[in-house]
Amino acid sequence: MVDIQEGTGPLFRHKEVKVKGIPMHVVEAGLESNPTVFFIHGWPTCWLEFESVMKWLVKDFHVVAIDLPGIGGSKIPLQSYSKRHIAMYVRGVMDTMALTDVTLVGCDVGGQVTYAFLKEFPNRIARAVIMNVVIPGIPPWDTVKRNPYIWHFAFHAIPQLPEKLVAGNELLYFSYFYDVLAGKGKKLGETLKKSFTEAYTRPGALKAGFDFYRSFDQDQKDNAATKEKSISIPILYLRGENEQVDIATYMDGFKEFGLRHIKAKLIENCGHFSAEENPEKVAYALKLFIKGDQN
Repeated sequence: MVDIQEGTGPLFRHKEVKVKGIPMHVVEAGLESNPTVFFIHGWPTCWLEFESVMKWLVKDFHVVAIDLPGIGGSKIPLQSYSKRHIAMYVRGVMDTMALTDVTLVGCDVGGQVTYAFLKEFPNRIARAVIMNVVIPGIPPWDTVKRNPYIWHFAFHAIPQLPEKLVAGNELLYFSYFYDVLAGKGKKLGETLKKSFTEAYTRPGALKAGFDFYRSFDQDQKDNAATKEKSISIPILYLRGENEQVDIATYMDGFKEFGLRHIKAKLIENCGHFSAEENPEKVAYALKLFIKGDQN
């Protein structure tokens, strides 16, 4: 077993790291000599999605989070939002900061980026965690896309229209997802919802968020091309138990696509936004995984 305590006091250091001329907003805390846990947020959130988890881990790890390009403090968008392309910028941040013994953690779109990173740079990280997401092209991808409750995948992929309809109503639109996808326990607070929404209201940021979805077809092609590439590092798949998904189906898909050492865990009393709904349990699961404690 391992202990876990929440950090207190002024923790976070903000910096700008340029990768291929693109400035990336990076937030870090903890001793740089400690193993690194590197967080990638999803949609429609920003680095703050993992702020609470980072506080629980900071005593034992160097914790790092980014705003994805075009979102929040990372103000310049990319030309391509394929997850493979984004993974190159994540790698650039790691290399510029000289991070070692890295556990890469991605939720939602960040989980899709984490999967792409695994296939592109498997030797750059020590382990990976994919949270609360289906990966384009990997079972049960087709089943999820056909689910009428996942209507937004198709809507967000339409060029230009989502931006025109949502602009000026971002908080109303995003709050639908914050409320519907959360579980039965702690809900996202109004202050956090506003902070997340502000990360997408700058000109270009709203488009960048929808471009995550517009790249799904390319992501599916990229993932099919690397299907036979075997990944041997430890991987953890996390879901909120209130999402009510068939974990076994996801695990079968991951193994079919070459993730040889993957395990799954449900985080109780939460839904899609588990890092905010139950941060202590998420942090504890991460610490157990990193320490190799399977009890």
